[in-house]
Amino acid sequence: MRKMLITIGVIIALTGPAAHAQAPTKQELLDAMNASASYAMNVLLDEHGKSRCDYNMIQGKWFPYEEPWHTGQLILGLVQVYEVTGNQAAIEAAKRAGNWWISLEIKDNPALKGMVGATHGDDIGNDQIVFATVSDGTHGLFELSRVTGDKKYARVASNAIEWMYDHMYDPKNGICYDLADLKTGGVLTQNSPFYKDKPNQTLEDVSRPNTEGSPFKDAYLFTGKKKFLDGQILLSNSLIDKQYENGIWMRYMPNHLEVSSFHPRFNLWYAESLIETYELTKEKKYLEAAARTLRTYAKVQKKDGTIFYNNYTDGKPSDEGSICGSAVAFAGSLWIRMAQHGYTEFSDNYERSIRWILTNRYAANHPDKNLRGAVINTRMRVKKKAIWLTQRDIGTSFGMRLMADYYQLKYNDKK
Repeated sequence: MRKMLITIGVIIALTGPAAHAQAPTKQELLDAMNASASYAMNVLLDEHGKSRCDYNMIQGKWFPYEEPWHTGQLILGLVQVYEVTGNQAAIEAAKRAGNWWISLEIKDNPALKGMVGATHGDDIGNDQIVFATVSDGTHGLFELSRVTGDKKYARVASNAIEWMYDHMYDPKNGICYDLADLKTGGVLTQNSPFYKDKPNQTLEDVSRPNTEGSPFKDAYLFTGKKKFLDGQILLSNSLIDKQYENGIWMRYMPNHLEVSSFHPRFNLWYAESLIETYELTKEKKYLEAAARTLRTYAKVQKKDGTIFYNNYTDGKPSDEGSICGSAVAFAGSLWIRMAQHGYTEFSDNYERSIRWILTNRYAANHPDKNLRGAVINTRMRVKKKAIWLTQRDIGTSFGMRLMADYYQLKYNDKK
């Protein structure tokens, strides 16, 4: 891996050898969690409490990218670290981030009352609220309320989820529409800016099952409203219906059916929501569907634990230009959950993942203070004829989650 990293112009100082020969010790995990939390709270969260998101290593600058879900994932990681380490600074940082998140609540527009201004902020700008930008971040808020006892975080999240349920959920088609206009509250049901070059768009271009983050499940558990439970189950059934045999939802962006490529995290969010639905209903079909997804990810995981950003379902080798630590960690956490439900076939995979996360972190004395202690998560692109090489915050946020999940699996110990 060192050789490959050097070829893209960055020499990364790792914290240890290429792989640990044995499972990590309790102290090793505790040290890594606290170091990652320190990086998250002191570097990744800005003065307002939101994530800085993407660090351009060529320019030495931070760039925003879907801040609500990136911040929500940092909250979730910090909460989980706090639960197993008792690190008080971690929970205080999570609350600071949670306060920023709930400040997005829309209070001055009757058409969007209860919703949050969670815009994409990248290719499509800041005029549209994106369903998944909200839902990918909300689980951290529910967990923050659970741990702190302060219901304001879950309340704001639930209100936003209810707005989406009332305006973007289409049970007839088993989908939720992707976008709503930030000014009018109008839901985009005909054309999506994600497909701006496609003149004749279909339902699959403007919507998805959209169970990322399991928002309806969380809203149900917090509010007790049965409509949310029904929505979680209906969308999970829709996921099964729309899933390809390889466990991937190839028809939906950011998967790309035309080139047989699949996104490193998108399908994992769907698999996670299926596991959540199984735990609510105990119906095995949801676990089986999740297992199909996780088997495909097991196939693309390398022997040293690496998962790259671009992977393919047609047998083509992974593109090694971008290293996706967040996928290594997210898949690892789900492989742990599946093993706990009897799918021990994934045990080797989560062991590879935890070794990879502990090994592949920028050194604490790295010359660039913006990288010190981060879990490697690079994205290599060309934008405006210039190299755009970023280190992404989500390597660390998902890395914290996996370390906490693995610690609880092995040591069953919470502070």
